[in-house]
Amino acid sequence: MKKLLSVILLIGVAVFGRGVSAFAQDLTKPEDNPIITNRIAEWQDLKFGFMMHWGMYSQWGVVESWSICNEDWIDRGGADYIKYKNDYQALNKTFNPVKFNPDEWAALAKEAGMRYVVFTTKHHDGFCMYDTKETTYSTVDASCPFSENEKADITGEIVRAFRNQGFWTGLYFSKADWHHEDYWAAQWATPDRNVNYDPQRYPERWQRFSDFTYNQIKELTHNYGDIDILWLDGGWIRPEYSIDDETRPWLGCKCYIQDIDMPKIAAMARENNPDLLIVDRSVHGKYENYQTPEQQVPDTLLPFPWETCMSMGNSWSYVETDNYKTTNKIIHLLVDIVAKGGNYLLNVGPSPEGELPPTAVSRMHEIGKWMKINGNAIYKTRPIYPYCSGKWRFTHVSSGKDGRQKIYAFYLLDEGETLPQSIEIKCDIKDLDKKRPKILGSRNKVSVKKTADGYLININGEVAAEHAVVFEF
Repeated sequence: MKKLLSVILLIGVAVFGRGVSAFAQDLTKPEDNPIITNRIAEWQDLKFGFMMHWGMYSQWGVVESWSICNEDWIDRGGADYIKYKNDYQALNKTFNPVKFNPDEWAALAKEAGMRYVVFTTKHHDGFCMYDTKETTYSTVDASCPFSENEKADITGEIVRAFRNQGFWTGLYFSKADWHHEDYWAAQWATPDRNVNYDPQRYPERWQRFSDFTYNQIKELTHNYGDIDILWLDGGWIRPEYSIDDETRPWLGCKCYIQDIDMPKIAAMARENNPDLLIVDRSVHGKYENYQTPEQQVPDTLLPFPWETCMSMGNSWSYVETDNYKTTNKIIHLLVDIVAKGGNYLLNVGPSPEGELPPTAVSRMHEIGKWMKINGNAIYKTRPIYPYCSGKWRFTHVSSGKDGRQKIYAFYLLDEGETLPQSIEIKCDIKDLDKKRPKILGSRNKVSVKKTADGYLININGEVAAEHAVVFEF
């Protein structure tokens, strides 16, 4: 199918190749290409994804690249900044994750019920976890001891392993690159996360960086087969039209405009992947095919496709003493997000040796046990009013050619709570008492009676369940 789509779009791509701005485009509006909008709907069916923030920073157990950024909120424990930055940037010379086993990661994620993966190919520090010809700062260069390993192209191994398990493959890429001489130039200070010179004053320099970024994204979208999601971070790199009161502070003390020509990048990225989803985070419009609230869940539905990206622990990247969310908390988050129409992208930070932390592995096994029973109430579902009510969450899915639907009602169990034998649902879902209910994973009989405020569910006997119980109507 994608080969046909490629043929259909060849003419359009050729035109864009001559000059992307040749056609007037309103880049502030969402994508209206039916190929992309249909693909977004397919992505929404997946519901649960796996993310990994992993890089040379895992050796220090610090907050990804951020510790070399010179902003007031960064805590380096009183270390001398210049020495700290130099030592950090030399971590490529000791990164050697010899226990890296992507097939185990993919099998575990599949067991947990995850359906898509987003992997950090390059964070803001510029160290590349893939085979790039644009820089020597990577896992495949001789400067990195892991380059001698047959799995040195870490991104390639991740894509292969997860694709073999049926996952959609997504690649995280930072538009910022604090290692590149044309982003953080050596002759000027770096007061914050932004480019440290004026791109309008030095346009040739900024063009070199833009070309570098273009070429790296081309490697990722052309060298690894059929990629499903290009997940771009570094929202302070954005065109002028997209700057608003929320994003203006991200531009730092100089407020330089950092436009890397996303129409040109998008056209190139979709040359071999015409239905590639592009997530230019926080740059709302044509090239943010879905939005990604970070470490938070909206209070209710949002009027656009969205995904909560959230770490399993307190940190995005590996910290040996990290505090992980309980299985109960993770499942409640998943149910709450799906009931509100979102996807859940759950992040784990692998260790410097290349292993997933034991606590994260345990959580994923436990999530998988619950998903094996209740996954039908998660995948391919859509919200149904009232979405959330007390400890209840609701989804629905159409079934059959006659348009009939199944309604799923989740009752969120507290840690150690036993399912009550009578529970009230305070909502006005029509005719719920006329549908034949059952509990997923249980043979216990269930009856429903209409009440003044909603419905009363009665259960015959005790139900052995953890985290959340799903009633199917």
